[in-house]
Amino acid sequence: MKARYQYRFYPTDQQQQSLRSLFGCVRVVWNDALAICKQSEKLPSNNDLQKLVITQAKKTVERQWLSEVSNIPLQQSVADLGIAYKNFFDSFKGKRKGKKVGRPKFKKKTNQQSARFRIGGFSFQGEQVYLTKIGNVSPIWSRVLPSAPSSVTVIKDCANRYFLSFVVEIEPVCIDAKHISIGIDLGIKTFAVMSDGTKAESPKYSTLDRKIRKLQKKLARQPKESKRRNTTRIKIAKLHNRMADTRKDFLHKLSTKIVSENQAIVLEDLNVSGMVKNRKLSRAISLQGWREFRTLCEGKSEKFNRVFRVMSRWEPTSQVCSECGYKWGKLDLKVRSVQCLSCGTEHDRDENAAKNIRDLAVNGGDYKVGIGHCHDSKRTQRRDKTTPVAPVNEASRITSPSGR
Repeated sequence: MKARYQYRFYPTDQQQQSLRSLFGCVRVVWNDALAICKQSEKLPSNNDLQKLVITQAKKTVERQWLSEVSNIPLQQSVADLGIAYKNFFDSFKGKRKGKKVGRPKFKKKTNQQSARFRIGGFSFQGEQVYLTKIGNVSPIWSRVLPSAPSSVTVIKDCANRYFLSFVVEIEPVCIDAKHISIGIDLGIKTFAVMSDGTKAESPKYSTLDRKIRKLQKKLARQPKESKRRNTTRIKIAKLHNRMADTRKDFLHKLSTKIVSENQAIVLEDLNVSGMVKNRKLSRAISLQGWREFRTLCEGKSEKFNRVFRVMSRWEPTSQVCSECGYKWGKLDLKVRSVQCLSCGTEHDRDENAAKNIRDLAVNGGDYKVGIGHCHDSKRTQRRDKTTPVAPVNEASRITSPSGR
């Protein structure tokens, strides 16, 4: 399987100038090729586009400066455009899984810049990496590359940070798991509640979020193309990077711990796009990174030879007792603890949902059947689905109503 290893590096002033020229040429080639594709009735091939926007363009006065940079990233930019169109058409026809992919867009100078070198455009010289017509750069090797990379991408983000991203082949790692399976219920205040009772608290993004919103209001009042607006834009980008790095560090550590300790990982398929339509919770939901956490768990499960499953979003995990299978109906969001009317067990709402998520995957779609009160799980599921919401003042069912 393929993996991506990313390292930060600090280019010299001369290398920064060379990289700015490279990023500009890659961006221009992409935009020229995209403009031709939009004007054509039939999508041109990559070879035809390369002849038009690279080979023939270098002979003109307007684009003769394309010869000053390496030809490999320019050709790769045209190839990436072809892949972007292929993903768009596959998504439109339903051949591609996941969220719908839109049409390729023109690249902007203020967005993140990147240029990809294939084999022949880069080489290793000791601890340094040589890039064609750029020179030797010294990345900070935080970890060793497991194998020889097939390509390297030079990235400059919106906060003017530079990275080298290598694509390498890795082999699955065999590590004995401590537990058989685990179910995970995701939330906002408590990011994840596991079926074994452990909880993972989400980092607090409120302070950084307030600073970003304040600077964004200031940015909206400043005239475009002004120096102060550009300074404010970089400040906002740096705050966004701090927030993203904090979230990424938390998600990586949590996903690595969960996948390395459990043989089977079960998550609930959340309708995030529908949940963010709630105006009161949309910002808090967007800051959590639930989809990124699912992607990390899925990728690391493949790396560690684990079983990763996603449970249907329509399963009423919060409405069923994890001990006896009794279904008590819908609960208000502010109800965090509930007592089962059948077996009398008191449950934490999120922990009970996590246990049901685990049991549904392990038992093949059936909830756990208790020993003392043997309710048929299939008969319980056939009951009327339109159950009323439990009132807050019903003490026999709700034991601890509190805010989430």
